[in-house]
Amino acid sequence: MNLNKKDQLEIIENAISWIVVFAMLIYGLAKVIQFDGAAQLDKTVSELTGMELMWAFYGYSKPFAITLGIFEVIGGLLIFFKRTRLIGCLFTSTILVNVILQDIYFGVNFGALKAAIFYQVLILLVLWMNRQTLIRSLKILLASKFTREPRKKFLVKILIAFGLFVGLRILKYYFTAG
Repeated sequence: MNLNKKDQLEIIENAISWIVVFAMLIYGLAKVIQFDGAAQLDKTVSELTGMELMWAFYGYSKPFAITLGIFEVIGGLLIFFKRTRLIGCLFTSTILVNVILQDIYFGVNFGALKAAIFYQVLILLVLWMNRQTLIRSLKILLASKFTREPRKKFLVKILIAFGLFVGLRILKYYFTAG
């Protein structure tokens, strides 16, 4: 059997993707028990380390931790399938960047930080391997359908949009007040 360069790249992309998928599934499913007991600390807030504070925060609301886990699992599943891989990489990147920043700013175990960075780098590799598809997609998304319209019509649309904006801000004030 002769594997060409495209076949070889697909094998590498699958292997890289599966590493991230496996990690996201493990981390996501572990959220069910990961923060158990973390909110029951016998310290004041000022006595907590950054990591203890973060874990107490996540441990306070089991549904919140499980929701994060569900997002990790969804990201992993999206990456698993070639058809949804790029969407999964972008989705999971938002999760991993958040994890990386929390690990840095809250002083979480350095091994956890290195793992999150490792998975993010793998995602960036997959995105790089599919850069032509990404570029085409971005061109479509950013394609301007700009047509020149009369200045008067443009100004009327801007004024109406501004009036709607003001009205919605007033509605938001009354909806959220008190």
